Amino acid sequence: MKAQTAGFLRRLLIKPAIAAAAVVAPILFASAQQIDMNVVDQPGYVPSQEEEQLTGAYEKQLVFFRTAEAPGTVIIDTSQRFLYLVQPNNRAIRYGVGVGRQGFQWSGLQKISRKQEWPDWRPPPEMIERQPYLPRFMAGGPGNPMGARAMYLGQTVYRIHGTNQPQTIGHAVSSGCFRLVNDDVIDLYDRVPVGTKVIIRQAVAL
Repeated sequence: MKAQTAGFLRRLLIKPAIAAAAVVAPILFASAQQIDMNVVDQPGYVPSQEEEQLTGAYEKQLVFFRTAEAPGTVIIDTSQRFLYLVQPNNRAIRYGVGVGRQGFQWSGLQKISRKQEWPDWRPPPEMIERQPYLPRFMAGGPGNPMGARAMYLGQTVYRIHGTNQPQTIGHAVSSGCFRLVNDDVIDLYDRVPVGTKVIIRQAVAL
């Protein structure tokens, strides 16, 4: 009898817990989506070295990666928020990236058309309309949202560049560009020449 009573009490306690979890899970998911959607640029902010140190999946690392693309090709997986630099023998250097938020996501084939160290920042009119507080011009430097390096993608307005917001790596936050922490973008910049093939796609098959 005592065992039956204890079992009944456990069921009474578990059901509210499951119900509570069912309510909390969508709230947590919504919060994550809000983080992806609402992060704004912070011109002038200079992150600390500790902030720029990525850990876990988004830390730069050599990974197994099977592809028919030639070594030296850059492949950006916008759904997983990774950039791969293809290496020989089914390997790739994988970097964590921030990608375009909802409404600014895209895919396609491009080439690196130009490279720039410590690029200046000129927010386009559309960005200024969305964020009127932004400067019209900001010289390159540690507090510049373009970060330490930029690699321009064909004739588009999009770039692979650094960032002064390392906390945004792994999120969908940009206006269509791909951002890396400064140490990683410097590393990538030194490895890829102008003319490098860049594939942007929604998913990468490993």
